[in-house]
Amino acid sequence: MTKLSELPSLITLQAFEAAARLGNFTQAAQELGSTQSAVSQQIRRLEDDLGTTLFHRAHRGVTLSVAGESFLTAVQEGLHRLADGVAAVQQSSQHSIINVATDYAFAAFWILPRLARFRELYPHTEVRVVTSQQRNTPAQQEFDLAILFGNGYFPDCVSRQLFHEEVTLVCSPALLKAKGPITRAEQLAQLPLLKLDTEYHVDCFTWPRLFKALGISDAPPEPDLAFNNYTLLLQAAIAGQGVAIGWSKLVDSLLENGLLVPVLQQRFNSSNGYHVVLPQRRPVEPVAQGFADWLYRESLNSPA
Repeated sequence: MTKLSELPSLITLQAFEAAARLGNFTQAAQELGSTQSAVSQQIRRLEDDLGTTLFHRAHRGVTLSVAGESFLTAVQEGLHRLADGVAAVQQSSQHSIINVATDYAFAAFWILPRLARFRELYPHTEVRVVTSQQRNTPAQQEFDLAILFGNGYFPDCVSRQLFHEEVTLVCSPALLKAKGPITRAEQLAQLPLLKLDTEYHVDCFTWPRLFKALGISDAPPEPDLAFNNYTLLLQAAIAGQGVAIGWSKLVDSLLENGLLVPVLQQRFNSSNGYHVVLPQRRPVEPVAQGFADWLYRESLNSPA
């Protein structure tokens, strides 16, 4: 068996294939961007190496010998397989992966409804969203970027705010109908309250803060249900289990669809909010920076 190191060069095989397919050394040279004499020399050297005649020369062109026809089949098959391999590698190199860390609610209610638009812009980029109630930052090597709630300070990271914190109180239409219209803030004490109980959201609005903002001097009643997952909390609100603190951008679509309704018309703001967070001590991959920029553009296009 011939060793790989003893095979003819790729240039020589391409010259043979073109000459055999076109039946003319001059046309083969034109296709390859070479000269007729160079192609002729390559073919002659190939025949010498193989110890056989591959072409019958004629005044107006060349025709393949029996050995040449057999060799052409093998060469074309090999060249096509090589071309397929090159294309596969090129396609693989175009496929990028972004690992994004965020919390369950932001992934479910804000990122996922918009992700198809990113896929249209970057069809060869795969976005892997890793959800957790832990504050995972891209200072950890496994994440390219994160979307996190807070005041904008994340150690060893740089951040850019997508939008500030804005909340309203929400519940199911059935619960509001059963309890009657809520015209005074003090009536909240008569409603079942749903509590978000996680360290991740320690900086966000809580029931004591909201009662204070509403001017209610009494402490809020103990919540009827507590959750460590905001997505489950909203599902409980939709099911009529109680009143939830609804974060703008996360509950907007549920309000538009009528699954939730505002209990009061007031909205409350803080300087906290969701931020795009990138690593500070290592280079940011262009595809990750592109995703971060896209997130920011989407936040600008979101309803106020």
